[in-house]
Amino acid sequence: MGSQKKILVITGSPHKGNTFRECETLRCLLNKEIPVEFEYLWLKDVNLLPCRGCLLCFSRGEESCPNHDDAPLIEQKMREADGVIFATPVYGMNVTGQMKIFIDRFCYIFHRPRFFEKRTLLLATTGALGHVEVLKYLDTVARVWGFEIAGTVGLVTPIPLPSHRAEKNQTAIAKGAKQFAAALKCPVRKNPDLRDIILFHGQRAVFSQIEELSPADYQYWKDMGWFEKGVKYFIDIPVNPVYHGIGLFVEWITKHKVRKEFLISPEE
Repeated sequence: MGSQKKILVITGSPHKGNTFRECETLRCLLNKEIPVEFEYLWLKDVNLLPCRGCLLCFSRGEESCPNHDDAPLIEQKMREADGVIFATPVYGMNVTGQMKIFIDRFCYIFHRPRFFEKRTLLLATTGALGHVEVLKYLDTVARVWGFEIAGTVGLVTPIPLPSHRAEKNQTAIAKGAKQFAAALKCPVRKNPDLRDIILFHGQRAVFSQIEELSPADYQYWKDMGWFEKGVKYFIDIPVNPVYHGIGLFVEWITKHKVRKEFLISPEE
């Protein structure tokens, strides 16, 4: 069946309820496809301070953040895992407060993505509504951070749970397990889709123009070689030529907009 895969489950739930139980179901299903070792990271138990909005991580780098907490340790855990599961119940039509603090605290990764070799599965539970919106939000976060989105699982878990809903949940989580297992087994990342290509070119347009405004971001992109001519994506992987053409057009439009909005004074 292959070597055991290390899975980090980052959960925004404040207690061991439906989200935890569904993650355990997922673990059992995954083990039927591929050997996995789960590590749960309970955001409620870690020292993760709210973002202060000082922007120092953008201008000077994340090392300059005034919050001295567990963020470096959490990032290291994500780097060491073969796959990451982002799991949260729906609170107020969004992720939980714990999950939002986590996402905000790592906002510098939106500017300096890094998890291109990692697969992720997104899981949301709700009593009635909101799981679709939450999964879309988590998809955006994980995609911009560099993760390959291997699957999404949205589960409606009212109490009591009707039999028809239980069957739908079982089908959804079984499908997610198979998708995640398949991605973990695959030695190479799947090719980027149009959204990924537009994201790359849009960001390249921005960060190539803001060396003075955001030097840490600019230097990161330069060091990664992403400003070099001919680079089509964050990593060396086949890119659909039509997507590439659309991406270049988006980059051209975005670059001119950035110059107009931020770098050219009214007098000019």
